[in-house]
Amino acid sequence: MNENYRPVPTKFAPEIRFEVTPAPAAPFRAVQESTLERLKTRLLLERLKELANAEFNCQLRRAANEAAELAWVTCYPLLVFPALFEEKVEAALALAARQEPVRPRSLELLEV
Repeated sequence: MNENYRPVPTKFAPEIRFEVTPAPAAPFRAVQESTLERLKTRLLLERLKELANAEFNCQLRRAANEAAELAWVTCYPLLVFPALFEEKVEAALALAARQEPVRPRSLELLEV
């Protein structure tokens, strides 16, 4: 055997047991999720009624979904969502306004 080998005496303490109550991984937010969906739908329908142009429908829905996703990861999604929704909608409408003059020129280029 190895010259450095020495047996190590082991002593085990008496077994101790205690109760463990696991904490939930995340708070139960199913109720908040359905409330957030209702809020998103209500705000989105209000904005869609204000705008007569159907071309903005897709952009507004995308903005609402992005705002809901961002709000959901916060501690207070129902409080944060309306402000995020307004910011996202304004950004989407500004982008659509910038793209509006470009679209006819693009169509002209494709027709040639």
